[in-house]
Amino acid sequence: MAMYESFFGFTKTPFSRDIKLEQLFELPGQKELISRLIYVAERRLFGLITGEVGSGKTTAIRSLSKELPVTKYRIIYVADSNLTPRNFYWAVLHQFGVTPHFYRGDAKRQLHKVILGLYEDEKKIPVIIIDESHLLSREMLEEIRFLTNFQMDSFSPMGLILVGQPELKKVLKLQVFEAIMQRVNIRFHLSGMDEGETRRYIIHHLKICGVHNPVFTDEALHIIYEFTQGIPRKINNVCSTCLLSAFSQKKNLIDDYQVKVVLDNEFAS
Repeated sequence: MAMYESFFGFTKTPFSRDIKLEQLFELPGQKELISRLIYVAERRLFGLITGEVGSGKTTAIRSLSKELPVTKYRIIYVADSNLTPRNFYWAVLHQFGVTPHFYRGDAKRQLHKVILGLYEDEKKIPVIIIDESHLLSREMLEEIRFLTNFQMDSFSPMGLILVGQPELKKVLKLQVFEAIMQRVNIRFHLSGMDEGETRRYIIHHLKICGVHNPVFTDEALHIIYEFTQGIPRKINNVCSTCLLSAFSQKKNLIDDYQVKVVLDNEFAS
């Protein structure tokens, strides 16, 4: 256990990625996002999910995989900043346990066959999630449009979810991608928490790590909210750095002055 954890009386490291999914603070927007994702999967739709870096999109995807029974769904997750159509088909087919054909056109036909077989023969709904979609090339986005072409658009045996940062919406609004936007059934943008939610988020993380007494003053929590705008990953980084700073000075309570010093020294752009 790290020394600062012992100093504050933590039983485990707060604001870390090691927190179990079931112990995470239930973000209001995230709860609605998960319900939308489940709807996309159940109805075999095309969903578009956006949110700032660190807003909790990946956590929602992790929650989705726990919510959907493996007896009825097969989740395929792809995250590659340099995704090409060929790499996409190879990655997805490998996750389905199929050796891809060498040529892209053959691999595409393979994937269509695997998806239909899974739905019709095994009675399972494939759900393909493409993360970091704001980085996709025009060629890859066009390939995604073709991916939705099952039986002349009258039927889809799968759910398809694009996840990315807010610029993904701007890209897809371009006229060249109008055909893709017309196919999107569900859109959702995950915003940051408000100030009250941010305070409860921080207190929750302290409590699940064994500390119930105040560690941040009210003024400190306000400054943290103003800087992070309720984005969970930013909150985690700022709070962790503040705890280390307070430990080095042997301070049990973190005030607004100390938060400002940390922000100026560690997070100034």
